[in-house]
Amino acid sequence: MPSTKRQQSQSSIASWNGRRSTNHMSCRLEILRDERLAAERAAHILTETLAAAIQKRGWASIALAGGRTPRLLYELLAQPPFRDAVAWEQIEWFWGDERMVPPDHDESNYRLAAETLLTVLPIPAYRIHRVLTELGPEQAAAAYEATMRAVFDVSEGEVPHFDLILLGMGQDGHIASLFPHTPALQETRRLVVANPVPALSTTRITITPVLLQAARSVLVLVTGSEKAQTVRRALEDRLAPLDIPAHLLATVPGEVTWILDQAAASLLSVESGPCPERQ
Repeated sequence: MPSTKRQQSQSSIASWNGRRSTNHMSCRLEILRDERLAAERAAHILTETLAAAIQKRGWASIALAGGRTPRLLYELLAQPPFRDAVAWEQIEWFWGDERMVPPDHDESNYRLAAETLLTVLPIPAYRIHRVLTELGPEQAAAAYEATMRAVFDVSEGEVPHFDLILLGMGQDGHIASLFPHTPALQETRRLVVANPVPALSTTRITITPVLLQAARSVLVLVTGSEKAQTVRRALEDRLAPLDIPAHLLATVPGEVTWILDQAAASLLSVESGPCPERQ
């Protein structure tokens, strides 16, 4: 496994650690020199987190991210040394969101992970839980929540605790498919919903803030200069989750880690702390 200390000394231009005593929240921000080093650091944290969960409970759970950002991370996880760091067959695999496309579609979040990671690692098919988009939006969301409840063995009214939720962030501040000013941002009961996104003239399947709040840890990977302005708003502006959905992470009780490359972090002020303060 790559040396964390060596990576940070050679590659990180800044690192903050903070803890909110009000809700036992822990939030960390790490900035790496480039996209590859950021992906390597994310791979280290991901494998370490899942291995610890397996050691503690005998199995682990993860919700994967979609979009372009995690491709390099997934490719790294499928290669040494990371592929040898975890008992991958002991992990239950979910997705934080999905586009309403077939599983073999170019824009499918499932397809990205399957091609770069899941078919490369020794993972039994029954551990992989994709969104059944062929059912239609509402039915797919309901079926996915039912699958989560069955796998985690939790009843209605209870919330599963994912060991790790992996997220990217869009230029508009969306995480998963929680887009600005969309209904899912204010969901307080359901775990998964079909979220209409007028800005894209589509509907996405997404986990809700309910699941985020219950996560044991959240890992946010953001790279590229095109995200710099949004990163600054996400980490420095006053909390406004309807405008910047990434602000939801400021109230997650579990461990939240932001991994940025230097380009994405280029507009952060020197005084920037690990997460925006709760207002």
